[in-house]
Amino acid sequence: MMGPAHSLSGAAAWLGVGAATTAAGHPMPWPVLVVGALICAGAALAPDLDHKAATISRAFGPVSRILCEIVDKMSFAVYQATRKPGDKRRTGGHRTLTHTWLWAVMIGGGASALAVTGGRWAVLAILFVHLVLAVEGLLWRAARVSSDVLVWLLGATSAWILAGVLDQPGNGADWLFTAPGQEYLWLGLPIVLGALVHDIGDALTISGCPILWPIPIGRKRWYPIGPPKAMRFRAGSWVELKVLMPVFMLLGGVGGAAALNVI
Repeated sequence: MMGPAHSLSGAAAWLGVGAATTAAGHPMPWPVLVVGALICAGAALAPDLDHKAATISRAFGPVSRILCEIVDKMSFAVYQATRKPGDKRRTGGHRTLTHTWLWAVMIGGGASALAVTGGRWAVLAILFVHLVLAVEGLLWRAARVSSDVLVWLLGATSAWILAGVLDQPGNGADWLFTAPGQEYLWLGLPIVLGALVHDIGDALTISGCPILWPIPIGRKRWYPIGPPKAMRFRAGSWVELKVLMPVFMLLGGVGGAAALNVI
């Protein structure tokens, strides 16, 4: 799928989690619901860091372009080192390592560890990166005609304000993990969810997605998981733009309203 659809699906997924926790009798504080949805929307773009034309590979200027080259080469090296006889030959690393459940867990776990050990500046950095990506994904038309600096300023300002809101007692810095020193440990959860939602979205397209790596399936270790081919679509097709994106917006709205006990 394309960036806007990935971001919408990520935000909708976290709002759905918020609705589920409310239904279970443990509602999220509203700042956790909002910040988590934005982080998840940004994280849903992150697996495409292995593709030079992706939103995330352009979002942070030379830094993200260099990271893209590194991640692409690393992903290709891992593919070559672990492929089985049934896996096809490739010339690049797109839709390999960064499109697996293991990568999602590693990135989310790393973010949680950084948030807990790195203090406020680490939390601000995590928020900044994902809020910039959320702006690029959710407000993609406006982001296209704006300069990168304006988007970065919006991301930085929003990160500072939202971190201040979360720091207030009862607003969610210690949501889910309440022991002393575990503040913001939950930040990794929307990152994991965003990456997995991205992978599921890509699995619906023609190429499929090797979500289950490194678990082998038959003669393949990089088996492209997906529905029957008749049910798949091309990235950017009318199915994505006219069907899936409106569905994600509707589900996100319903999930948000349920999470806030509006419905």
